[in-house]
Amino acid sequence: MPGRPRTRLSRVLDDLGGVLLEPLAGLRRRGARLDHVVIHDPLDSTPGTPPGTPSHAPASGGAAHAVVLCVGVRAPEEIVRLLREYGRREATALVVRQPVETGPEVVRAAEEAGVALLGLAAGASWAQLAAMLRTVLAEEDLGDASPQTLDGRPAGDLFAVANAVAALLDAPVTIEDRASRVLAFSGRQDEADQPRARTILGRQVPPHFTRHLEANGVFERLYREQGPVYVDPRSQDFEMGMPRLAVAVRAGDEILGSVWAAVPGPVGEERAQALVDAAKVVALHMLRLRAGADVERRLRADLVSTVLEGGTAAPEALARLGLLGRPLVVLAMGLADPPGTSTPEEDVSRTAERQRLTDALATHLTTVQPRAAVALLGNVAYGLLPLPGEQPEDVARALRLATAFLERTGRDTEEAAIGIGPPARDGTGVRRAREGADRALRVLLAAGRGRRVATLEDVHIDALLLDLADLAAARGDRPTAAIARLLDHDARHGSRLVHTLRCWLDAFGDVPAASTRAHVHPNTFRYRLGRLAEVGELDLKDPDQRFAAMLQLRLLPASEDAPEA
Repeated sequence: MPGRPRTRLSRVLDDLGGVLLEPLAGLRRRGARLDHVVIHDPLDSTPGTPPGTPSHAPASGGAAHAVVLCVGVRAPEEIVRLLREYGRREATALVVRQPVETGPEVVRAAEEAGVALLGLAAGASWAQLAAMLRTVLAEEDLGDASPQTLDGRPAGDLFAVANAVAALLDAPVTIEDRASRVLAFSGRQDEADQPRARTILGRQVPPHFTRHLEANGVFERLYREQGPVYVDPRSQDFEMGMPRLAVAVRAGDEILGSVWAAVPGPVGEERAQALVDAAKVVALHMLRLRAGADVERRLRADLVSTVLEGGTAAPEALARLGLLGRPLVVLAMGLADPPGTSTPEEDVSRTAERQRLTDALATHLTTVQPRAAVALLGNVAYGLLPLPGEQPEDVARALRLATAFLERTGRDTEEAAIGIGPPARDGTGVRRAREGADRALRVLLAAGRGRRVATLEDVHIDALLLDLADLAAARGDRPTAAIARLLDHDARHGSRLVHTLRCWLDAFGDVPAASTRAHVHPNTFRYRLGRLAEVGELDLKDPDQRFAAMLQLRLLPASEDAPEA
């Protein structure tokens, strides 16, 4: 379409360079346009076309104005040949996997062909790169936002965008995501009402405000209609001092968020159209921020995962994170699973909560130690925290940081726990440190609410007992000897002899204390104690038999001998 803005090579380098892509050669044409992504397959050629031409390339223009992903290409002579070939086909850029040799011949070929040569960072995947490139290239469909700024503001600066939109509308503005979290706001918020003030202070629309808007159908109208939605306070059944003019921020069919302006009353058609146009620009900025955050998050997750695996690639990943040669401690943060089965909606909400906590932990750790790296891998968020030294107090520092984090995040993280592994003196010890953090976390989550932060050293015995329980379960082992006889008796007669024994062992043989735990009179407890010794054929004076009984009870699920309510 004539006049439609095009993505430029410089734009891709600004968004993905330094994290995912590294410029190698042929960068004189940074303003060259990019239209699509082509994957080079040396084994897939179409008759009548030069070797290496992708059969799935667009019919119109082929590789013209494309970024070509050269998967599996490493040899300098092959790179030179492809630069010349795709130069004739008017490609804009070629991407090869790092590390590659870029000698004088490669540099000269890139300059002569007019094709930029870019290197894909080690640890990043081709699928990841293709997805991010398509995200950046798709932004041109949102409307004219060249030169990728608004009123001269830097791209991606949502606060600058909010101020620019506020100037267009002559009203204070907020930019919010789908969850009504405030991503940015303009000046002049003092001209708005009290609900807006609470929104700005909390960086989140108050929950009751959102619930009322949902109940009154405001969000349904907002996401259904292409134009702005006017919200009259008189039509709402809750406190709302000023009217609102809102518009959804869209990227194609996807709703990214919304822009809300606090206005004194109905606005004219010109200002309403200005808000619609501004929403397109906001979409560009939000996509760019999301693309950059997603790329950095995925790459960091790949690097952290590589370090925790402890293979031959770990030193390179540590170097890229700036942690090579530094002693580390590994933190593992997880959420306790709710009892019973969960709905798909609850699973999605829990996944979002894990990511939110991961981002919060990353912010918390990097404010203290800028080189700290945090990533969500599966259901566990791992943190690599460099230590200033190798003394025990350094691990205690990590313990304090983890405790402070959970205390500051408040009630929203009551189900969260953080396990801390032993220090890793170098890259080879990180895997052991990760295993230690996992074991400590498992103990905390198995114990339920209570203690929320622990090192492996703190819970080592509990971790060993869980390991032993796993071994017994894998073998199909069941309680034997005295405990088996007591369980069978309780099941047949409805007695509570196993519970009695547990209380007695936990109280170190103190009958008054044990009877209090069992909620019975001491004499009744003594009778049950004698009865269990008889039924279980258990000599309570024998330390070996006591230890065997205690160990089996520790491995026995508490539900199997829980007292009746």
